[in-house]
Amino acid sequence: MKKALSLFFVLILALTLLFTSCAKSGEVKIAVPNDSTNEARALQLLEVQGIIKLKDTGDVLATVKDIAENPYNVKFLEVEAAQIPSVLKDVTYAVINSNYAIGAGLTPFTTEGTDVSYPNIICVKDGQQNTDKTKALVAAIGSQKVKDYIQNTYKGAIVCDLGTVGDGYDAAVNYDALKGTKISIAASPTPHADILKIAKDVLAAKEITLDIKEYTDYVQPNNVVESGEVDANYFQHIPYLNDFNKENGTHIVSVLEVHHEPMGVYSATEKNWDNLKK
Repeated sequence: MKKALSLFFVLILALTLLFTSCAKSGEVKIAVPNDSTNEARALQLLEVQGIIKLKDTGDVLATVKDIAENPYNVKFLEVEAAQIPSVLKDVTYAVINSNYAIGAGLTPFTTEGTDVSYPNIICVKDGQQNTDKTKALVAAIGSQKVKDYIQNTYKGAIVCDLGTVGDGYDAAVNYDALKGTKISIAASPTPHADILKIAKDVLAAKEITLDIKEYTDYVQPNNVVESGEVDANYFQHIPYLNDFNKENGTHIVSVLEVHHEPMGVYSATEKNWDNLKK
């Protein structure tokens, strides 16, 4: 009898350990960006998808601490936006900015709606908006050639926000005076630097060099514009810029809305939310 009871308890213990292990391995993890504007945006996307419910935070950007309801017991990992593609294999789902997803060759199974738009912008230091350098840069990027490139290359994964476009040149700019000069711009590698290469060709026709400096973080591109080391940057959207200026006391302003990048949900193992919601 004692032997039978011992075997029974051993069996119960084994089953307990098995189910505990299964529960642990079945834990659902979702990676989201750790910067305030993109984290709030990611959480709003997840709320629309029915994964969580957020508290009403008013004008304050939501973080994971503002999740009011988490019916699927998701564990959230806050990761630097550029690094999320590299941790995709370690989580169940990830909310990724499309510029980083495109660079990693990833495809989302769902994205933000067409009513959500965070235009990525060309920025300069306040006071530089009306210089010939800035006007020439804005005209080159706001050209038909750049618009065509965005639409034909990204086919909706990146959405062009350029309104009325021109031939790439501003009649008010003295291009002869700019011959032989260099305009420097800090940019994310994809798609920003790629888009700028089209504008570089437009400016080269006027013997102006566009020096594209690539950065993989969200901090230095603003710092080098604020310091005057670089003339402009192209990597961020307006909410991020506003938050950065507020937190860092910088004086950077937008001069052109170029494109927006729908944020999407990605997974290395799942094609939809079905396994989570069943």
